[in-house]
Amino acid sequence: MHGPDQTAKQQLQMVWPQARLNDPPAWTVPGGYALRTYGAADRGAHVRLMRSAGFADWTEAALDGALERCLPSGLFLIVQSADGPPVATAMALHNPCEHHPSGGELGWVAADPEHRGKGLGYCVCAAATARFLDAGYGDLYLRTDDFRLPAIKTYLNLGWVPFLFAPNMQDRWRTVCRQLGLDFHGLRCVTAPSCATARFDETSGAGQQGARQP
Repeated sequence: MHGPDQTAKQQLQMVWPQARLNDPPAWTVPGGYALRTYGAADRGAHVRLMRSAGFADWTEAALDGALERCLPSGLFLIVQSADGPPVATAMALHNPCEHHPSGGELGWVAADPEHRGKGLGYCVCAAATARFLDAGYGDLYLRTDDFRLPAIKTYLNLGWVPFLFAPNMQDRWRTVCRQLGLDFHGLRCVTAPSCATARFDETSGAGQQGARQP
């Protein structure tokens, strides 16, 4: 899983459907774990978690920068016990960008490799999504990479949908779907207004003008 990133290749994007702005995802934390929000005492443990998940350059300074954009009570942790270190995390960030001028971004999602495969990423992402909706956000997005198939599957299961904001996005999502064994036509993609005139396949399932297909 991943967080906001700046790379040469445009990352994939997903959005939360407009039809579900009043319908947050549900989640159940697995037995033996607990969900809570970040506190100052978690500072060092959060850095260690991020590094264990592959963010080798994550530092306390990076955490401080993220916290400046994080919604109050918007950094979620899953721990094994009340005083145990975090083993999964996700942030609800106020992060406007080109296609999302008032957007909230689900980002910096990570899980300890020793605790993966237990649905912990699903839980922290669901909690962060619900935090946005509780705060009244109407434009939620996330960024991810084509190769992060487990993360993409988690986002799809939560209810997030692909956002087609560039001409090559449909082909890239078709490839992702083949790798996951999913039907691209059933994803109910959302198309950015700037791409509404693009010649997308009529059977692609992509709604135009940034609206989800009915």
